Amino acid sequence: MELHMFASLPLTALRAFESASRLLSFKAAAEELSVTPTAISHQVRALEDWLGVALFERLPRQVRLTEGGERLFRSLHGALLEVAQSVDTLRPQRSGSSLTLSTTAAFAALWLVPRLGRFYAQHPDINVRLDTHCEVIDLHQDASVDLVLRYSLDDYPNLYGLCLFDESFGVYGSPEQVALAARRTPTLISVHWYNSKLYAHGWHAWCAKSGENWLNPPPAIREYDEEHYALQAAIAGQGLVLASNILVSQSVASGVLVPYRSEIQVDGAGYSALCVPGRERHPPVRAFFAWLREEAQRCGLTPRSAQIA
Repeated sequence: MELHMFASLPLTALRAFESASRLLSFKAAAEELSVTPTAISHQVRALEDWLGVALFERLPRQVRLTEGGERLFRSLHGALLEVAQSVDTLRPQRSGSSLTLSTTAAFAALWLVPRLGRFYAQHPDINVRLDTHCEVIDLHQDASVDLVLRYSLDDYPNLYGLCLFDESFGVYGSPEQVALAARRTPTLISVHWYNSKLYAHGWHAWCAKSGENWLNPPPAIREYDEEHYALQAAIAGQGLVLASNILVSQSVASGVLVPYRSEIQVDGAGYSALCVPGRERHPPVRAFFAWLREEAQRCGLTPRSAQIA
């Protein structure tokens, strides 16, 4: 029964469909598979005829997956990925493994990179490549990225994930600036985020919780686009920064920043490591997930849950 079922599967058409779905382009799929766009179109049409359902909406200059196409793509992409990874584990390892990771520049600079030495000490044969562009990557569409470290209030039901830790925001500054803040209103350092709902009212929330009257009248505020710039400004003594307890941890540990009224914290979002289901079994990805669990435990922070389905 199983042999007959596998023998009847149109594997060439399924591979053409997976490529066209991931790239959302028959032309790009043709280039990837070294065939003509017409061949991709014929393969996809034959698959639709075999299934009896439409997989794509053909639009002017583009294609879009139907609901059935989305469902097939998710299961097929994961299955082909698992087959590719199983085959890869049988091939001789010539020059070690690589892992492509997408995250924000601030998280990479302030949390990840300072700790990566411990990962390399455990896994000297795995090379980690960082992608720190701002665009949110669709892992189902971009097979070049193995996993993402994402900061968000959202859930990701279609991805395998590990919740690393939840975040809170507190106020930090150089020892001199923290001492001065007890006697006068300090200059405030803030971050202008593209996703404003994650940070926009942070100083107001912190001042309301602490009872500090720093915002009335409005004080001098220095604003930066990235957290690591804001922290560097605070380290240089330019004022007090409202900062993530995660991203500020290295600076506090080294003593260049100290908390001001450490008992006052406002809630942030959460950090999660995410990948396409099935990819977590790929040896470099599995090793990185295990290392991230160790580092999260080392931080002593409790996430909302241990794992996302």
